[in-house]
Amino acid sequence: MSRIGKKPVAIPAGVTVTIDGQTVTVKGPKGQMRQALPPGVVVTLEEGALQTRRERPDDKSLAKFHGLARSLVANAVTGVNDGWKRELDIVGVGYRATMQGKDLNLTLGFSHPVLFKAPDGITIETPSQTEILVKGVDKQLVGESAAKIRAF
Repeated sequence: MSRIGKKPVAIPAGVTVTIDGQTVTVKGPKGQMRQALPPGVVVTLEEGALQTRRERPDDKSLAKFHGLARSLVANAVTGVNDGWKRELDIVGVGYRATMQGKDLNLTLGFSHPVLFKAPDGITIETPSQTEILVKGVDKQLVGESAAKIRAF
């Protein structure tokens, strides 16, 4: 039995959830997310909270998907309500970051500046020349964008 999958996902005020087969749509103050569920897992709305369960409780191979589905739905609810954020610091003499419209301009010691185009749904801010804030609703997309910037 999945310990994580058994926990209900509380739905905060201002967040609406729509369940359509194997897709959960979450709308909140920060935006909207659609999350596809893994096969064999069902999400139900019970007493103001989302509960995940396996279609076939006796099938032990679905336990890994049970916890995964609960985590994905919980991340979507948190994202549309609070949002996700990654903070990056640039360390190095002469290294700096600035915003040019929606593009991040990085000066990292190469012979040319590096331009990073933010994907849809991601907001990048530079409070100072050595700080980068990556914000968004989708936890996976925020982490992936931060990792790509870090790779430069």
